[in-house]
Amino acid sequence: MLANLEAVLYPIVSTINIYLSSYILVFLLIGVGLWYTIRTRFVQVRCFGEGIHRVFGNLSLHGGRQEQGMSSFQALATAIAAQVGTGNIVGASGAILTGGPGAIFWMWMIAFFGMATIYAEATLAIKTRVTDEQGNFHGGPVYYITTAFKGAFGKFLAGFFAVAIILALGFMGCMVQSNSIGSTFQTAFGIPTWLVGVVLVIICAFIFLGGVQRLASVTEKLVPVMAVIFLVGGLGVLAARWRYIPATFAMIVKYAFQPQAIIGGSFGYAIKTAVSQGAKRGLFSNEAGMGSTPHAHAQANVTDPHEQGVVAMIGVFMDTFVVLTLNALVIISTLYTSDGILYTGVIPQEISNTNLAQTAFGTVMGAELGAKFVAVCLFFFAFSTVLSWNLFGKINVIYLFGKKAAVAYSLIALAFIFLGTLMSNTLVWELTDMFNNLMVIPNAIALFALTGMVVKSTHGVGAKR
Repeated sequence: MLANLEAVLYPIVSTINIYLSSYILVFLLIGVGLWYTIRTRFVQVRCFGEGIHRVFGNLSLHGGRQEQGMSSFQALATAIAAQVGTGNIVGASGAILTGGPGAIFWMWMIAFFGMATIYAEATLAIKTRVTDEQGNFHGGPVYYITTAFKGAFGKFLAGFFAVAIILALGFMGCMVQSNSIGSTFQTAFGIPTWLVGVVLVIICAFIFLGGVQRLASVTEKLVPVMAVIFLVGGLGVLAARWRYIPATFAMIVKYAFQPQAIIGGSFGYAIKTAVSQGAKRGLFSNEAGMGSTPHAHAQANVTDPHEQGVVAMIGVFMDTFVVLTLNALVIISTLYTSDGILYTGVIPQEISNTNLAQTAFGTVMGAELGAKFVAVCLFFFAFSTVLSWNLFGKINVIYLFGKKAAVAYSLIALAFIFLGTLMSNTLVWELTDMFNNLMVIPNAIALFALTGMVVKSTHGVGAKR
């Protein structure tokens, strides 16, 4: 039954995604990022040092229970937990396989401009959030969308966004994460995917039902630890392949502008594929412009929106320019250089986006250890993403249906997490891409409309400094 459903849905969803990602998504993402880069006078460059200082100047993995919301670092950790997921391993692998090494260059471009976009999102999340009678913060795109557009149009856009994010992240997105965990664990340890699904559901249920404070306590500890483990392993592989690092960077730049040389087809087809893969997977990786991470930043206990805006920029930087780039360098330096199995651009049948990183790490660590290392890292990445995405979806469920619907939402989300371990990877990714793309549209419209509010905060703070 599932196989028949997938056979019917896949071509429909795939066609929708082609039009969304190739003709709408790229222009919206680059357009919003470029717009805010100019209007904020390159805030991602001017205020980068300030963002680093605010994140690491008083770093603590024990932020403690807050009277309301989260500490600034807990909010960032929750946002990074959402950003650093399968998009960094499986998503980047898929982008390289489909768009060639040059897709990583376009991911970098999306991320650079995305740092300005996410600055705007976090700033607006703080400025437009509301506080309920219990002192809890509620913020995110639905709140700044209705600030930008009053009346029926604003309610429609906010409702459209809320439904899209519930489906994209709360349900379909969690399927992607659990699907990737199940696949890599089966490859590395021989554990049945359904058993992985059962364990995930039990752990997630415990945290989901603990609310924002339990989530914050987990993410502030989990995110730094998982990042360090992956960085140590990745740097170890690159140290062994140091002679190929210059060639790796050269391939990324070369195939960004000559993708047809490695993925085939005409120049027009190849360049469109490389750029769209970079944009689509870049969005899924750093989530700038998608409207997801503002929910986390709205929980921060800060009074100055600019402060959380510069902190949010560091999340995109860490996600794309550190974690994703390290994974990409490992893949390209081991598999695409002169002694690699993908050097000619011909992809062996046994290679897919789910095992590409495992194959790459395995060239240095050994096939078995490489597979297990990536499986463990992916578990932490994807698991932390599930936690954050569930929160983002829950905030929008409460916006639409009230607090009483939150428990029912969490139970449905748990069912999707288990179902994800049973479905094929391809359809799950396509469904998630579609709803991710749909989220961008109302979020981007509101970001353009509220430019003045963001610029006033940015320039005002800059003047005081």
